[in-house]
This record gives sequence, C-alpha cells and structure tokens, in this order.
Amino acid sequence: MQQQKDISLVWFRNDLRTQDNTVLQSALSTSKQVIGVYFLESNMFKINKYGFKKMEKFRVKFLLETLNCLQQELHKLNITLLVYQDSAKEQMKHIVETHNVSTIYLQKEWTDEENTTFNDVKNSLANTVSFYEVYDQFLFHPEDIPFHFIETPKVFTHFRKQLEKKAKVRSLTKIHPQSASFLLETTTKIPTLKDLGYEDFEIDTRTVFPFLGGENAAFQRLEHYFFETKAIGVYKKTRNGLLGVNYSSKFSPWLANGSLSARQIFWNIKEFESQFFSNQSTYWLIFELIWRDFFKYVSLKHGNEIFKIDGILKQQYEWSNHQKYVNEWIHGETSDDFVNANMLELKNTGWMSNRGRQNVASFFAKTQKLDWRVGAAYFESMLVDYDVHSNYGNWMYVSGVGNDPRDRFFNVKLQAERYDSNQKYRKQWLQSKLF
Repeated sequence: MQQQKDISLVWFRNDLRTQDNTVLQSALSTSKQVIGVYFLESNMFKINKYGFKKMEKFRVKFLLETLNCLQQELHKLNITLLVYQDSAKEQMKHIVETHNVSTIYLQKEWTDEENTTFNDVKNSLANTVSFYEVYDQFLFHPEDIPFHFIETPKVFTHFRKQLEKKAKVRSLTKIHPQSASFLLETTTKIPTLKDLGYEDFEIDTRTVFPFLGGENAAFQRLEHYFFETKAIGVYKKTRNGLLGVNYSSKFSPWLANGSLSARQIFWNIKEFESQFFSNQSTYWLIFELIWRDFFKYVSLKHGNEIFKIDGILKQQYEWSNHQKYVNEWIHGETSDDFVNANMLELKNTGWMSNRGRQNVASFFAKTQKLDWRVGAAYFESMLVDYDVHSNYGNWMYVSGVGNDPRDRFFNVKLQAERYDSNQKYRKQWLQSKLF
C-alpha cells in the first residue's frame, strides 16, 4: 500500500475542473490533505509585442467565472483554492513553506511560457519538494497512441486514421474525496474585472455564446445540446452556421481552460448514441475533438516553431506589417463585408464561428499578406475559447506554413454567398457598428 503524503498542492492551470481531473485525483489518492492554487500572472494582462493585451475582457470574465465555480466545487471536496494575483515564482516558495507541502501536482504543459514559469518555480524550491506532472488535456493520451509524438504525421487524415484504428480513449477519472482533507482559513480572494484593470460590461444581446464560465455551466450546456434538444444529431449539417446558439456545440471555451475535458464530451457522445442513435453528426463531433488533439501533438512535436513566421514548414513568404490594414481588419473596416461582420462579432462578443475564423484568417494572411502572427495574437487576446495549440495550429494551416498540404485559399465572396446567402448575418453586424 502506498504511503500517504501529509500535504500536497494541486497547481491548477488549464485544468479548471473537479470532475475527470487526473491531476486532482492523483493528489487526493496519495495525500492526507490537498490544497489548490491558481496564479493570475501579471503577464496574462499585459500588452504583448504585437500591441494587444494578452487577455481582453471577454477571456478574463470567463476565467474569473470559472475560478469562482472551481472554488465552490473544491469546497465540496474540503479543498481550499488559493488564488493569487501574483506570479507563481513569487508566491510558491511561501505557500510550500507555510503549509509544509511535500508534493506539487500539475497538468503537464510544453509551450514556452508555461515551461518558463514551471522551471522558475522548480528552481526556486528546495529539492525536498517533488513534482508530479500529468498529461490530462488530450482525447487520446500520449501513452496510448501508436507512435511517439515526435513521429506525429504531417497530415491530419493520417493522424486520425491511426488513432481511430489503434488507440482507445481512457475512462473518466472518478474523484474520490479524502475524508481527512480539511479547509484552510485563507485571505486570498478571486479578484473582479475591476481589480484586474478592466471595466465591467454587459454581454452583447447578439452573442451566440451567452454562457458562464466553469464546469457547472459546461455540464448544463452539454446536457442541453445532447440530451434535452438532441441538437448533436444535426451537428454535421449545422456546424458551419453563423447565427444562433445551437448551430455548433459551443464547448470550446470550456475545453480551452479545462473546465470540461475532451474525454467527458467523448463518453457523453457514446452515452447519447447508446440511448438514442448514432449518425454522421455524432461521429463528427468526435472528429473535431481529434482535430483538437492533432494540433496539440503538432505543438508537442514542433515546440516553438509554431510561433515563428515561417511556421513548421519553414516556408518563406513576403509578409507585410502595414498597420493601416491591420487596424481595418480589427475594426471591421476592410473592403469585404463578410470579413467585417465576423470581425465586429469578435470585437463585441469575444466569439466567432469556425467558418468566420477560416475566412478572416485567410483574408488577413493570403489576401492582405499580413504577418499571420499578428492575427493570431489578436485572436489570442479576444477569443473566449483561445487555445494556444489550436489557435497557432489553425493560423499556420490557413497561412500556408503549417499542416495543410494543399495551401488552400478561401474565396471570401463565394464563402459569403454559400454560408450567408440571405445576408442575415452581415446585416446583424453591419447595420449598427459598436465601437
């Protein structure tokens, strides 16, 4: 029998849930007491080198709602969540020494900023503190795929077929609270938007993502989309929509910060199929989850190459940094009304459809030939569902420096005719611009 440690710390990052959380369960199963911590690092809110705040108000609001939900759910497990408006490097040593922490549990990340933060913390602590890192953000775990991540295929179809044929999705992790755990008295509090330097705001009534952050809201959405409306049954037909809450699942914001896991979606699809029916639409949502995994494995394989202008293909183009064209794109003032409508939706709601993202990115990188990393950085700032791997993977893909063997070009005019033939979407966003 494994000897229990006294006090362990769960360092939450993009795994902000209590259910199906392997990191949390690992800590609970090996420790007498568990404490949670989250750091609102100052660089999350600073202006980046492209001139955008790393997180604008939509992402920040969703994150704060998620943290409030996480704190409440952890409380039910007798776990205190400490939230610091400070860097992990500055606070972790104090936390470890104050609470006599022996082990820090966390989700394993690999992108540059997360690695730097992790190494800074590790170097600041005594060797007596051990770290336990777990990959917990995939649909298919790296240990379960039929190749080493360094051998990730260049083409998505090859990747998908191998996984579908040879890999299995792991069962959901059951969370078993330890009766010995107890709550701490804490002086930390989750800040407000104003505390972080943002103005509070009303949600735009036109948004197609009117949901709160946190795992409870995620489960309500999942229950509604799957079992109450059975909207998943027509997902493949409606997923390229532009208007309405149910044209797509809208799971991506919760997936992005880990308040919902890919496994939870997968096994609920399987539950739906066993209760009702399976068709191309139920499969297609799994197909999209595999796309999400693909970009994570591409990122794992190529590291910081995904942030470089020549991308993973080392493909050189003549890129422009013409600020006038960048500004026109951001504010929905380009020569193309379909691009403008999508950019105004993003500016006012923090959301844009998948169809819209492909078109505005193609217009930015292929038509205007602007540095695609500027567009990616703007998406990072604005999108409530920003995910580093999917964002940079998709921008590389559309810009001709990523995993697209065809180097496609979107004809935005034809796309608008096909997906907004009645101009209802464009009229909604172009008739009353909000600045």
